[in-house]
Amino acid sequence: MYLLLSILASTFIFIIFKLFDKYKINTLQAIVVNYFTACIFGLIMYDKPINVNQIVSSKWIYGAIGLGFLFIAMFNVMALTAQRKGLSVASVASKMSVIIPIVFGIYVYHESVGVQKIIGIVLALVSVYLSSVKSRTLENPTKGLWLPIILFFGSGIIDTSIKYIETTYLPENSIPIFSATIFAFAFVIGSSILLFKAIKKSFTFPLKTLIGGIALGITNYGSIYYLLKALNHESLESSTLFTVNNVAIVMISTLLGLLFFKENISKINWAGILLAIISIVIVTLA
Repeated sequence: MYLLLSILASTFIFIIFKLFDKYKINTLQAIVVNYFTACIFGLIMYDKPINVNQIVSSKWIYGAIGLGFLFIAMFNVMALTAQRKGLSVASVASKMSVIIPIVFGIYVYHESVGVQKIIGIVLALVSVYLSSVKSRTLENPTKGLWLPIILFFGSGIIDTSIKYIETTYLPENSIPIFSATIFAFAFVIGSSILLFKAIKKSFTFPLKTLIGGIALGITNYGSIYYLLKALNHESLESSTLFTVNNVAIVMISTLLGLLFFKENISKINWAGILLAIISIVIVTLA
């Protein structure tokens, strides 16, 4: 159930970003509002008294700071990748990074690895590529190659770090405050970027940006909260969880793009969706 809710929340993030483009909402401003909202939501969800000194002295505080920075940095890298290399390249680079937490889980936590799981993971990676690839080729494919490479490793490091901190440092029932702290640092960093931009040129902040940011913040918090809850569940290995999570998000997002945003889906994309379903079944049964 936690995994399903994480997948749905992550998919709604996709829908919200598409609506940002439709209604001409400033994405960076909405992202900053989103982090503030997610932080507040996390504090509300925390059922214990909030002790700032305890948070600052906790073992996971440095991990939260690092993740807050990565959240902002990877968003900007993803935006640059989409603008310069295309949406398909950005999608593939971010979702193919699932291999990093999978390998980490198998190597560090000695999670089970058999022929069936390996086949499922390989099929999952292929399905992500097939679901995202577009027939239109980009000019100068090697130019700006560093962007998708950074996005690949950055997205993988985020997922791996979340799993490692949750397993090693996070006390029981601390998921809401940990999530809130990550978003708080991301908000501070994002606000600093906005302040710098405001100093350089005129600054407007329409109401639709606030509404969009709040909607994104609640959804974003849910995606992280439920992912952590799923990782905390003993019945799911992280290698299985990350495979199912990422592939399902790509699959559902692709279908929603077809149904609600009239995006073109080629035969190759449909093959990727079918392969995604098969890979999820194989990995889950493994």
